[in-house]
Amino acid sequence: MTRALAGAAIAALVLSGCRSGGDESEEGAGPGITEEPCPDAVNEDNGCIYLGVISDLTRGPFAPLAVPITDAQKAFWQRVNEEGGVGGYDINIKEHIADAEYNPEIHNRRYQEMRDDILALGQTLGSSQTLAILDDMKNDDVIGIPASWNSAWSFEDQILESGANYCFEAMNGVDWAVQTRGVSGTVMAIRYPNDYGGDAAAGARAAAEANGLEFVEVETPTGQDNQAGAVAAVLQQQPELIVVTTGPAEMATIVGGAAAQGWQGTVVGSSPTWNPALLESAAAPALEAMYFQAGPWGPWGTDTPGHEAMRDALGGVTPNDGYTAGWTWSYPLLAALEAAAEMDGGITRANLVEAAQNLEEVDYEEILPPESGNQAGDPEEVAWRESVISRVDRDAPTGVSIEQEMTAGPTAESYDFSEPCFALR
Repeated sequence: MTRALAGAAIAALVLSGCRSGGDESEEGAGPGITEEPCPDAVNEDNGCIYLGVISDLTRGPFAPLAVPITDAQKAFWQRVNEEGGVGGYDINIKEHIADAEYNPEIHNRRYQEMRDDILALGQTLGSSQTLAILDDMKNDDVIGIPASWNSAWSFEDQILESGANYCFEAMNGVDWAVQTRGVSGTVMAIRYPNDYGGDAAAGARAAAEANGLEFVEVETPTGQDNQAGAVAAVLQQQPELIVVTTGPAEMATIVGGAAAQGWQGTVVGSSPTWNPALLESAAAPALEAMYFQAGPWGPWGTDTPGHEAMRDALGGVTPNDGYTAGWTWSYPLLAALEAAAEMDGGITRANLVEAAQNLEEVDYEEILPPESGNQAGDPEEVAWRESVISRVDRDAPTGVSIEQEMTAGPTAESYDFSEPCFALR
């Protein structure tokens, strides 16, 4: 932890005696819960539960995804309210939304600003960013929905994840490429020099080794203008398969730049590497020929009740799988709130943590199987290992459609998941 983060955490503890939440031993009491209705309440007789959002909404590399993620979560909880709320409360996720610009120190500051006023975090975007507040979340009994798929979240009680992590996703991508694209040479992981990139690279390494392939790893910074080194590495080493874990702009720059200089191969991108706007970029022909997206669930146009409910709730928006992620991530928090409402004392921070830890199933309305929401067992036994592979498809609403349905490849199936693939600390 940096000195700035440590200082912020100490200051927050000093100020903790000034919190306005009240005694959590009383039903419905505690930070982020009021007996008064929410602003613009759907149900005037309900109290209000406030959720926080800390995202990447303006300057960071994932803003094109994070804005629709956040809008989808607003729509998700609006639907919950229209169906009566939870335990006598409406859910407000609009009041406490903060932009952290994909910066861990800013993320920490934004949490300090809202920590007294929220029951839980409906979104905390980024692995390193969430790590910057995790100790405070534990001290506060605050659970969070991660806008990330890091393998470490399976080992953290405060984090309520959904879908296969980056590590299993990358394993499945490599196994798929070997089985269906005939990859037999070098696998190169090109990734951000952070936990997001490290987690996927660990999975790619494990699958390359399991398949008897050479593995190399290249770190690359954020920014389209900073990818010359990654492009040069591809041209020099000529891998048959690239596993990319960056933002969409960087991915397109790398693939387009290497293809323009003669490289031909297969690219599997971690789920956040795709944005449909890339179909209008100069890299589009290369992406159509070589890029495949490893994803935790089907994209926007998939035929499930959950996808349909999302599309109905969002109306006439331009399709983007940021919406799909934001919507899907919200289901386990709803399940935990419903479970906490049935506990002695009702919905409180402490009860919500306990309810989240004991979830065995989550109704994702078929976006994911119910058993994928199991939080109650050992990660080795219950962690969800299946993911999908999508191809570029100009006719699909978000520019990708499923190439391989939800599957766990042989590497993920046999992997010893007794600890995270990539340590956050």
